[in-house]
Amino acid sequence: MKRRQFIWIMTDSTAAGMVGCYSSPVQTPNIDKMAASGLRFERAYSCQPVCGPARSALFTGLYPHSNGSWANCMPLSADVKTLGQRLTQAGFHCGYIGKWHLDGGDYFGNGVCPEGWDENYWYDMKCYLDELTPEERLLSRDGLHARGLAPEFIYGHRVTEKALDFMRRFRDEDYFLVVSYDEPHGPSLVPEEYENLYQKTICADAEAAKDTLGDKPLSQRLWAAEAGGLDPAKRTPGFWPSFAACQTYIDSEIGRILDEARAASPQALRMYTSDHGEAGHLHGLYAKGPAVYDEIAQVPLIFEGPCVPGGALYKHVVSQIDLPATVLDYFGLPRPAMLEGVSLLAQLRDSALPTNRPAHMEFARYEVDHDGFGGFQPMRAVITDEYKLALHLLDRDEFYDTRRDPHDMVNRIDAPETAEIRDRLHDELLNWMNLTRDPFRGYQWACRPWRGDKRPSWAVDGYTRQRENDPGEYRQLDYSTGLPMKEAVRKKP
Repeated sequence: MKRRQFIWIMTDSTAAGMVGCYSSPVQTPNIDKMAASGLRFERAYSCQPVCGPARSALFTGLYPHSNGSWANCMPLSADVKTLGQRLTQAGFHCGYIGKWHLDGGDYFGNGVCPEGWDENYWYDMKCYLDELTPEERLLSRDGLHARGLAPEFIYGHRVTEKALDFMRRFRDEDYFLVVSYDEPHGPSLVPEEYENLYQKTICADAEAAKDTLGDKPLSQRLWAAEAGGLDPAKRTPGFWPSFAACQTYIDSEIGRILDEARAASPQALRMYTSDHGEAGHLHGLYAKGPAVYDEIAQVPLIFEGPCVPGGALYKHVVSQIDLPATVLDYFGLPRPAMLEGVSLLAQLRDSALPTNRPAHMEFARYEVDHDGFGGFQPMRAVITDEYKLALHLLDRDEFYDTRRDPHDMVNRIDAPETAEIRDRLHDELLNWMNLTRDPFRGYQWACRPWRGDKRPSWAVDGYTRQRENDPGEYRQLDYSTGLPMKEAVRKKP
C-alpha cells in the first residue's frame, strides 16, 4: 500500500546564494544532489525575512500580519491553526523536530509541544539546552571559542538523530515530518573536521557590494553604517568562513535524512528550504531585515520525490506562503478558506506551468525584545518575474527593474518611464493588503509622494473585511445585526 509521507527539511538563515546548485561556492553536495534528482525553484521568496514571522507563514499558510506573529517573540493568534493541527485532525501523524520559534518566548522556545505534533518527538532548542550542563550551555552559544567539538554535541546532529528515529519507526504510516535545523544561524557551531574548511570570506557575486545606497531608504544607510559598510570601499562582502562552514556541515546532516528517506521511504515527497537569507554585507548590510534584496529575501526551495521530474528548474517567482497549501493538497485535503496561499502541486508536476501570481513580502519589526535593528520598520512589497516594488511606510520607497538591474542597484521609484508599471503594481499591493485583512492598512500606503492620483480619506476604502471560515468553524457575527455575517467583505453602512 502506497503511503503518503512528506518530509519538510529547513535550515535557518540560508540564502539561495549559500547553496551550490544556486551558483554558490559554498559546498552543499547533498542539497545539490537533491536538486539534480528533483525540482529547484530558482526564485522563491520568504514572506518576511525574520526567523519567527517567516516560520509563522510557513506553518500556517497565513501572512505574519494575518496570523499574529509579525515579529520575533510574538505567538500565533489563538484562532490560527498550524499544519500540524490540520493534518492531525485529518488523521495524519505529525512530527516536528527542531527550531520552532513560534511560542512567543525567547529564541530557544519553552520546550512545550504545541497541539498537533507528536510530543514524544518534540525537540525545540529549549529541549536541547535542558540536556546540557551550565558549562555546556555556555559552550553551545560560543561560536568564537568552541573548538574540537564532537558531532554528538551539536544541536543539528541531535535533531537528525531524532528525525531518523521517527522515519524508521513510522515508515509504514502516513506522516508529515518537519526537520528544522537552527544551523547555519549563529553561533554556527561545527564538528572539528569542518573548522578550517574555508580560509576566507565566501562570496559568489560581489556586484551588489558596490551599492552606495544613495537613493535608497534612510533605514538601509543606518543599517549599513551599523555594519561598518556604508563606504563600499571598506566592505568585505560575503559569508564569514565559520558561517559557510556551518552551512556545509548542516548539508551533511541533511544528507543523512535524504539517504534514509530514499532507502526506506522512497514514496515520500521531500522538500528543502530556509526561513530567510543573509545579506553577507552586500548592499553594505548584514543579517536580515526590511529589504527585498535577493541576498536577504530569496531562499532555496527544492522538491524531490515520485511526482517530481528529475533535474527540473522552475524559473518563475513563487512565495513560501504557498507551501502549506501544497502540503495539504499533497495529502488530499481541501484548501481551508482561511489560507492565503495556493498549492504548487501542479507546478511540481509541470515546471513550465506559471502560477500567474507575484510574491508578497512584509516587515514590521525584528523582535519585540530588542530596541535595535531599526525598531519599527513597516514594509509591504510585491515581487514579479520582472519587477520589485517595496513600500516603506516611514521611509523612501523602492522600485527595481530586475531584468535590467538584477542586483537592485538603481532605485527607479521616481522614474517616469516605468511609472505606469510601478503604479499598477502599487494597486496590486494595496489590493493584497485588503484581501489579507492587513491590520496595518490605511490611506498612508496609497498616498505615496510619487502617486499623485491618490487622496487621503478617513474611511479609506470604506469596507468591513471579516475572515471567511470553513463549514463547522465559528462564523463571525455582523456588528450591525448580531447575526452571522452573510458577506465577509461588504460596504460599511
